[in-house]
This record gives sequence, C-alpha cells and structure tokens, in this order.
Amino acid sequence: MSRAKIYLPTAIFITGAALCCTSWLTPHLALALGAGLALTLSNPFAKSGHALAKWLLQGCVVLLGFGMDLPTVLRAGEHGAIFAAGTIALTLALGFAIGRLLKLRRGTSVLISAGTAICGGSAIAAVGSAIDADEGDMTVAMGVIFLLNGVALYLFPPLGHALGMTPDQFGTWAGVAIHDVSSVVGAASRYGLDALQTATAVKLSRALWIVPLTLAAAFAITRRRPRLASATVGFDAKAQKTPKHVQIPWFIGPFLLASVCRSFVPGVAQAAPEMTHLATAGLTLTLFLIGSNLSLATLRAVGWKALLQGVTLWVTISVVSLLVILR
Repeated sequence: MSRAKIYLPTAIFITGAALCCTSWLTPHLALALGAGLALTLSNPFAKSGHALAKWLLQGCVVLLGFGMDLPTVLRAGEHGAIFAAGTIALTLALGFAIGRLLKLRRGTSVLISAGTAICGGSAIAAVGSAIDADEGDMTVAMGVIFLLNGVALYLFPPLGHALGMTPDQFGTWAGVAIHDVSSVVGAASRYGLDALQTATAVKLSRALWIVPLTLAAAFAITRRRPRLASATVGFDAKAQKTPKHVQIPWFIGPFLLASVCRSFVPGVAQAAPEMTHLATAGLTLTLFLIGSNLSLATLRAVGWKALLQGVTLWVTISVVSLLVILR
C-alpha cells in the first residue's frame, strides 16, 4: 500500500475534525461529515476516536453546567421527571411486547428498549454490562440508536418551529424523546440557548434512571436461568453472575457542581458565555467523531426487526411526550 493511501485518509479526517472547531460547521453537518467520511474512507482513528468522543462529551456537558443557573437546572429537571417514570415504563413494556411479537433476540430487544427509554448509548452500555450482552446484541442496538439519533438531530428543530413550540417546550421534548445526550444538545442548540439549557437539564435528570434500571437488570439476570443476551439453550450456573463493572454517567455530579459555581461563585457567571461557546464547539467535534465511527458492518448488522422496534418505540415516546407538553 502506498504512503499516499495511508496518509490521505488521515489528513482528511484531521481536516474534518479541525473544521468542527470553527463556526463553519453546525452539529448536524458535523455528524453527516463524520458518517460520510467513515463510509467512504477507512477511518484511521476509529478506536481512539471512540474513546475521545466519550470523554469529550462528558467534559463538554460539565462546561455547559457553568452556563446554567442552578434553579433553572432544578426546575427543568423536576419538570422532566414528571414524564420520566411514565415514559420509561411505557417504553420498556412496549419494547418487551414488540420483541416478543417480532421474535427478536431477547438481548437485542432489551438493549434497544433501554436505550430508547433513558439515554441511548450510555444506557445500552450500562444495561449491556449488567445482562452480559454479547457483542452482536450491542452492535445492533448501538446501530439502531445511532441511526435514529441522526434522524432526530435533523428532524426535531424544524418540527418544533412548525408546531410553534417555545424554547422551554422544545427543550423538554428533546430531552425526553431524543436518545443520546450529544444529539439532544445538538438539536437544542439549533433552537436557542434557553432550549439548550432546558434540554440538557431534562436529559441529565433522565440519565439518572440508568442506576435503578441497571441494578434491576443485574438482579433479574441472576434470577433468570436463560441468559438474556443468548438465544441458545443451556446454562452454566457458575458463569452466571452479576458483572463487576457497570457504566454509570458520573459526569452528572460535576455538571451539577459547575451549575452551583455558576450560581454562587463570584465571577463564574461572567465567564459563562465563553464556556458555553467552548462546550458547543466541543460537542460539534464529538458528533463528528461519533459519525466517523459508523461502518458498513454496523449498518448491515441492523436488521429490519431491530430497526422496526427502535422506530416504533421512538415514535411512541416522541408523540406521547409531545402531546403531554403541548396540552
């Protein structure tokens, strides 16, 4: 292989990442650029880019906390909590029914339901570790969530404007109905700062439900003989145990601490616009990195049954939450 074939994709990906740090690319364009490059070129930073996207997202969410007044965060979180219990229960129950109806692999169905109910990839990773899901289930669930996140990033802002939603209404809707934090922030940032603040607070308060859901999944897997992630017959009692490493979004704590500093530490509020701008640029880069991890193998892994379950759950939670917000 010539050096040009090795260095050219590297140069193109670095250039794309650099453009994301400017004002020329919006979050939705950054996601499209990353996905386009990933599907046409070989991503030379696939492994490192995935890890960087995770830490960059968490850091940017904490930076957003410095621009949010604590009473605003608590009020938005309380407002979002009204929908959380009902919509999460509805999504999980409907996901179970659809999975049974379509005869979808149980592990895949559980992960798609958890990702839709709470916060996308983070919930899938946490619940997947709790039920010891295999790589195939994780890949399919992540692929479904990725595709729907991309659609939501483009679809939600125009719909919000067409429906005449206020920034607070749109922020609440985005925080409830869009899967991942990155896409929630990307969509809400196109609707204004007030929508961004509300959406971030609602989504992070919703993400706290990862803890009880993961603990419930870990408890259930120790009580149930067949492993949820396997469609095969047979059981090894010694191998069946609760996993030690469960991924929890600990960055919510620093986010709240940043909001406390914004509200009570002199001088922090004056620096808030710069921190918010930096966080927005970082999240644009995060969406580019997320898009650049898309692969043809992932797209091929997402079958019509898994996609149908994901779309049905997403449309249901979107419509139900929208009707409640606009009532």
